[in-house]
Amino acid sequence: MASRDLSGLARRYAAALFDLSEADKSLDATEKALERLEEALASSPELTALINDVRLSRSDQGAALAAVAKELRLPKQVASFLGVLAANGRAAALPDTIAAFRTRLAAHRGEATAEIIAAHKLTKAQEKAIAQKLKGRTGRDMHLDVRVDPSILGGLIVRIGSEQIDNSVKTRLERLGARMKGL
Repeated sequence: MASRDLSGLARRYAAALFDLSEADKSLDATEKALERLEEALASSPELTALINDVRLSRSDQGAALAAVAKELRLPKQVASFLGVLAANGRAAALPDTIAAFRTRLAAHRGEATAEIIAAHKLTKAQEKAIAQKLKGRTGRDMHLDVRVDPSILGGLIVRIGSEQIDNSVKTRLERLGARMKGL
């Protein structure tokens, strides 16, 4: 799986939401709301299809996202933000916008962001252990952006800035195969 190249568009939307949340001192509430929204996207293929469906009108997409916001009990500011994304035809940018918001919030808190790709969902204890190991390596508190990609078979791929540590089973098998061809 390729690294997310967060578009300037997603960063701009995230910056706007960050600035609004910072101004009204609701950064923590916005972060929690975006986490719930991200969990809903991860667990609902229908929701993912909804934000990516170019056949839906902007108003229909906005109405559907408003219903999602109500169901998830998202704060008014986040619900309004979803409406703006839909009205501007940018709902598909939501996952990258959430990631960009998280990156900006981590920088605001003096943390670094590590992108973790795992074959299976990690437990909170595993995430905490990884964050501690990375803090020991970098000297900075780490915010983890964890995604699941079963194609790596096992292990982890960790990216911090331009550094990548690929300890996935898939990569190890590919290296072993390459060495065996050389025999």
